[in-house]
Amino acid sequence: MNDNFHVDMNEYLPLRDVVFNTLRKAILKGELKPGERLMEIQLAQRLGVSRTPVREAIRKLELEGLVRMMPRRGAVVAEITLQDLEDVLEVRAALEELAVQKACEYITEEQLRDLKKAAGEFRRSLEEDNLLACVETDMAFHEIIYSAANNRRLQQMLQNIREQMYRYRLEYLKDKRMHRLLVEEHDTIRRALKKRDAAKAGSAMRVHINNQKDSMVQSLTGNVKIEQY
Repeated sequence: MNDNFHVDMNEYLPLRDVVFNTLRKAILKGELKPGERLMEIQLAQRLGVSRTPVREAIRKLELEGLVRMMPRRGAVVAEITLQDLEDVLEVRAALEELAVQKACEYITEEQLRDLKKAAGEFRRSLEEDNLLACVETDMAFHEIIYSAANNRRLQQMLQNIREQMYRYRLEYLKDKRMHRLLVEEHDTIRRALKKRDAAKAGSAMRVHINNQKDSMVQSLTGNVKIEQY
């Protein structure tokens, strides 16, 4: 079992929620890997808690689809399935296409500068081969667009699936063949926003996300088609 994850103690949360948040983050960040067994005794010892909050946390993770109960194996970290992948990225593509189109109307010059800076930081993180930094800088780029859309409900919906998207971001950013294309797609989106071309920005965003899905489909099935914008 990976010993790198740590407990995020929060005095305002019940212990079962602290354990749940800790295990959830470890799964989403790949510190607990797909197929890995979650053994209550070992986890309780690792986290310095009793088995009860661990058991309760595992039940909640099962409801979220992050954990599966397997015959003769018990609780294991859920594999990334094609159905889960398609469900999450279908929702993300629709919401982000809308967000970038709305951002063309409302984005400020300061936000455009922030977007250019975020794109540069993402490129540098790829060059430095820092996977977690790649994920964080990619998220930062997209979150500027969410904010620029000037729609709190839309931004809230995107934030609600943020953690689910983290797991998929981590996976597709492992594919170094995609890195140059991702940089180019960020630049295409940014230029469309600067020109306030909603149609081009929306189309570029959908291609961007669909290519991420296709990259992961390849890793799951060995069959992929990359779309060029």
